[in-house]
Amino acid sequence: MNSDLDSVKTAQTYHHGDLRSALVEAATATLRERGIDGFSLRETARRAGVSAAAPQHHFGDARGLLTAVATEGFRLLGDALAEADERSTSRDGRIRSQGAVYLNFALKHPGEFDTMWRCARIDPTDASYRAASERAFGLLAAAVADRPYSPHVASSGPDPRAVACWSLVHGLARLALDGVFGPPDAAAAAIDRMLDPVMDCLVV
Repeated sequence: MNSDLDSVKTAQTYHHGDLRSALVEAATATLRERGIDGFSLRETARRAGVSAAAPQHHFGDARGLLTAVATEGFRLLGDALAEADERSTSRDGRIRSQGAVYLNFALKHPGEFDTMWRCARIDPTDASYRAASERAFGLLAAAVADRPYSPHVASSGPDPRAVACWSLVHGLARLALDGVFGPPDAAAAAIDRMLDPVMDCLVV
């Protein structure tokens, strides 16, 4: 049977819009298990229970689908950072709370986290990706500047203090994911112990 017809037939078993979400979920599962270097559209289609043509129909190519995964990752991270920001009122508390959430996100979502930064494999100019990633950084920048977050605040460029905070927690996350602090459970415990002392060394 023609693969394109298979794709259309399979898509009809989903409610409108669900197939796209199912493909993003299947891609995320593939990334968690195989990493971005082992990612393939065929495996994603198999996991989603659709034809091999379905991912290309919705996303064009692997780059398009990986960009969608990265965008969803930044959306989830942004939501988590926003919740953390609301729990603290002081500048120091906001920075530390966001840092803890960032690290927790990286450890719980390693597949998405790795994909979010792989600019050679995604399209960083995609409008949805840019909006989601800029929101995440904007939340940190607002905490460092000790002001409420607003997507409408104009910026003349990244605040070096915010970049310093971001670099610190991102570096810790990358070390943990690379196994420097042991297996995942041990890494999470090590991060919990180290975060505050490490941030004490950062003067912003």
